[in-house]
Amino acid sequence: MTDFSPYAILSETLLCEIKDRVATVILNRPQVLNALSTQVFDDLKYVFTLLSEDPAVRVILLTGAGDKAFAAGADIHELAQTNRLAGQALSRRGHTIFRQIETCGKPVIALINGFALGGGCELALSCTMRIAADNAKLGQPEIRLGLIPGYGGTQRLPRLIGPSAALKLLLTGDRIDAPEALRLGLVDEVVPAAELLTRGRQLAQSIASAAPLAVTACLEAVYRGADRDLESALRVESRLFGRLCGTADMHEGTRAFLEKRPPTWTGR
Repeated sequence: MTDFSPYAILSETLLCEIKDRVATVILNRPQVLNALSTQVFDDLKYVFTLLSEDPAVRVILLTGAGDKAFAAGADIHELAQTNRLAGQALSRRGHTIFRQIETCGKPVIALINGFALGGGCELALSCTMRIAADNAKLGQPEIRLGLIPGYGGTQRLPRLIGPSAALKLLLTGDRIDAPEALRLGLVDEVVPAAELLTRGRQLAQSIASAAPLAVTACLEAVYRGADRDLESALRVESRLFGRLCGTADMHEGTRAFLEKRPPTWTGR
């Protein structure tokens, strides 16, 4: 796939830059706080399909345009028009696309600037890790609309921070600030807002410099083992470990270590 030009307009809702093995995807609806419309979901599906298949991309950063919001949630104008069947279909589509992001085979780092509420918080939860600006506000306020989260929030949130803490957020609809999100384990780091993109790129480059097959295997081992009993999960780990032992990258990595030089990864 040809590299996109810096912050090329992929669609009405997304921008993307690919540079130094890192793709930066930007939700580009700042006038509505990057709300997640049907078009945004279509465009996320499109761009993550492209990026997951591009061997030149090793890490993906996901953030929102402007300094007010990562994503403020679902498009309420669209949501207000749904009925029972349409609502279920909307939820299932959100599940499918967020699961695509979660399992794309590459680390996805959410850079949370400003609000990450409702579907925006659920989008961040589907990412591999989350870095928050110090002005970030996170929450699942769906209960105040007579709803529950529909894009995975009732399932990913308790898995990440525990059932009790998750239910407190789900049942109150309260927003929490970045330090509280860090305390709960909802985000992995908090940085000054002006440093958010710089820190994201720094972390992405650190991961991108690692052996790509090993990065993919780490993701697979964690995700496939998460819902298994320990013995079954350990067998998954052993199979992946054995598979990597047969790769050129493993032999290059061990030789480079013994020869005290940087390794050259080929992804083979």
